[in-house]
Amino acid sequence: MQSEDEGSRLEANRRMWDERAPIHAASRFYDLDGFRSGRSSLQPFEVEELGPVAGLDLVHLQCHIGTDTISLSRLGASMTGLDFSGPAVEAATRLAASTGADATFVQSDVYAAADVLGTSAFDLVYTGTGALCWLPDIRRWAQVVAALLRPGGRLFIREGHPMLWTIEERDDDLLAVKYPYFEQPEPLTWTEGGTYVDTDQVFEQKISHEWNHGIGEIVTALLDAGLALTGLVEHDSVAWNAFPGKMDRIAGNEWRLADRPARLAHSYTIQAVKPRQ
Repeated sequence: MQSEDEGSRLEANRRMWDERAPIHAASRFYDLDGFRSGRSSLQPFEVEELGPVAGLDLVHLQCHIGTDTISLSRLGASMTGLDFSGPAVEAATRLAASTGADATFVQSDVYAAADVLGTSAFDLVYTGTGALCWLPDIRRWAQVVAALLRPGGRLFIREGHPMLWTIEERDDDLLAVKYPYFEQPEPLTWTEGGTYVDTDQVFEQKISHEWNHGIGEIVTALLDAGLALTGLVEHDSVAWNAFPGKMDRIAGNEWRLADRPARLAHSYTIQAVKPRQ
């Protein structure tokens, strides 16, 4: 059950993403012209870990402007993308039309996904980088994932590592743990006028709220939802320049700490399956 405070925070996040989605779609960061020409937004190791998806029904939760969703459709999957931002869904729908992708996009809060899309409707649920931090309750999310999957269906997550989200940016080479690792009732609230793509746009919606979720909390939530864990891999790279000035760009447009990268897990992938019985 969503509290009034939680609802207002999620609404603030939605307004923030509504304003930024069109700017993201027009940015060099997403390079939609290159994407239309065939560039994939998925990393080769993601595709390898994910395995064959041709002929499967997939849903991408928190899909933003749809690049990962359409990249999965290019691998032969029939895709549904879901996001709470109307402008993001509109941008994704236009991108799918321009690429001829087998992808449909739906606007909905992720916690209502099973009500909107139906239960036991998908062979695979996909969640990409930068999604889970916008959700206040990881257990409720896991229940949604389990409801969406058919028996034998599976989940694939690629996310920034919760340890990465605890680190404060500093001017020296130290990595200082400042922010919560474990899920907290109260979010981290930020007031920022910018975004992660290069733009001169001045945004009006500056308030956002984020929640971290520890690896143990995520795994336990999936197990309690009835899923069986089939894979957990921690990676020493991440899909964006998390600490400008401290990271090197490596193969596959990934980023890694320049100094002793082995001291920090940068991202992770999780796979789980819904038992047939």
